[in-house]
Amino acid sequence: MAINKNHEFEELDGVKCGIVEKNVSPERVEFLKKLLAYNKYTVIVVPSPAPKAAAAPKPVAEGEVATPPPPPPAPTSFTVGVTDYTFNAINAIFGRMLKTPDGHIVTQAFWQQKEAVSHDEIPYYER
Repeated sequence: MAINKNHEFEELDGVKCGIVEKNVSPERVEFLKKLLAYNKYTVIVVPSPAPKAAAAPKPVAEGEVATPPPPPPAPTSFTVGVTDYTFNAINAIFGRMLKTPDGHIVTQAFWQQKEAVSHDEIPYYER
């Protein structure tokens, strides 16, 4: 059980993992996989659980043909985790523990994909 919302862990594909993000798009998954793999984390991605099932189908009247329900849609969101279950994304970003492939420190704006390039910032405590 997580101590707080910022430090979640659960079992993904039979491996205990620290949760990086839940309900992310395929594009975000690729970004996170590349960044975390570069920082030597083993990344595990699983489809997010499907929403609750719909109500039971209506009964079929005599003489009508029952139509089978449509197949469930392909997953559109995923859960990303790392095998280091002590991983905490907030601590990693603000603790300046992650680096980009070009050698810069990962900033919050880069992590949130608001900037294409991470610009090293001088931490507030070093100004």
